Amino acid sequence: MGEVKLIATTQSLFCTRVEWALKLKGVEYEFIEEEDLRNKSPLLLKYNPVHKKVPLLLHHGKPIAESLVILEYIEETWKENPLLPQDPYERALARFWAQFLGDKCVFGAWEAAHKAEGEEKTKAIESAQESLAFLEKQIAGKKYFGGEEIGFLDIVAGWIPHWLSVMEEVGGMKLLEAEKFPLLHEWAHNFIQIPLIRECIPPREKLLDYFNASISYMRSLATNKQ
Repeated sequence: MGEVKLIATTQSLFCTRVEWALKLKGVEYEFIEEEDLRNKSPLLLKYNPVHKKVPLLLHHGKPIAESLVILEYIEETWKENPLLPQDPYERALARFWAQFLGDKCVFGAWEAAHKAEGEEKTKAIESAQESLAFLEKQIAGKKYFGGEEIGFLDIVAGWIPHWLSVMEEVGGMKLLEAEKFPLLHEWAHNFIQIPLIRECIPPREKLLDYFNASISYMRSLATNKQ
């Protein structure tokens, strides 16, 4: 299907979900690491001049940006091992919850992590846990969000077993409590045990350094505004 390149960074959960999709589809690709996102490479600026962000997929030299858009492109281009359900209604639901995961869960967890202790942090934690409660209901009665095999929504939620625990550590909080979310805990355990999934996960120490630096930066901005 032509040359495939992925411009990405190893610590980004948005980039890793694209890697998972490519590997699940059996697509060979070249990984081009964008090492310093504060000093973006000429290649990234050339092919993604609008957002200037990773991940960026290049297929036949044509760029596709934004992780969910890339996942859809991969699904439509390589038909093997379908990630989305075949039923139109189920496909629509998967897309809805994928968007929910980004809008509410990822950024909700990040909001809670970078808030300093106090009322704002407490409210952010409560809001993030409310979003996770919706996911808990979606996984009920299933091994994976995709059923017996991992699918589109599992890939999008795949940051939870690894990235979320790092956010919890650096943010001094606990969002995914086993007592509150037993089904998500079981799903996370099953998901992270899959060899193909594990091989793309960055070292925990690297993520800790990344998130600690990011949180320090966000808190310094908040302090300067006061």
